[in-house]
Amino acid sequence: MRAQSELEIRILDMIEPVATSLGLDIVRVRVTGSQTPTLQIMAELPDGTMTVARCARLSRAISPVLEAEDPISSEYSLEVSSPGIDRPLTRVGDFAKWIGHEIRVELGTPTIDGRKRFHGAIVGETDGVVELDLKDGGSAKLNVADMSRATMVLTDKLIQAARAKGQAPVEGAEEEDEEDIAIEGEFAAEDFDDVEVDEDLDEDFDEEFDDAEEDPASDKKE
Repeated sequence: MRAQSELEIRILDMIEPVATSLGLDIVRVRVTGSQTPTLQIMAELPDGTMTVARCARLSRAISPVLEAEDPISSEYSLEVSSPGIDRPLTRVGDFAKWIGHEIRVELGTPTIDGRKRFHGAIVGETDGVVELDLKDGGSAKLNVADMSRATMVLTDKLIQAARAKGQAPVEGAEEEDEEDIAIEGEFAAEDFDDVEVDEDLDEDFDEEFDDAEEDPASDKKE
């Protein structure tokens, strides 16, 4: 889930050694848009914290690599950010860090009973399998490898937990360390015709789930 398209996987392979040299983990790479694409890179320290200064440092460090390799052959925007509080969960091990908190999951392929979307609290994670206590009743065990998307649900409980871990600003603190501040840049090239990108659906994820929960049959195979 860290990278989905061939383009994103290629970019991840390019920049990951640079991030590792800075002591950072790449959480997710996404390319969105078509006319002027945005390359979004989420990163964090191993403890889940991130600062604006580190975002800027990573942006400066990977820019020469991207310019040299030229994976996106057109003008594009580079956005480097932390995952934020209602973060995506993209790696085996991510879920075990947030036991008891709510997440929304979408599978790449429906289960045997035709279901793709799940909303529930994390009970545990073992060997890449996540157990959920579902909001609509019952439970589910989902393999991380089968997920196309998983995100935390923003709740007061999550905000408090993120603050306790130093992953969110404390009330009254300087906004400079706010998790979702991004460092942006512009890069130009000549042609983007041969590059395929995926539209970023994160902003619509909650709405999709709301619609699915109102109409449970929407996830069923016909």
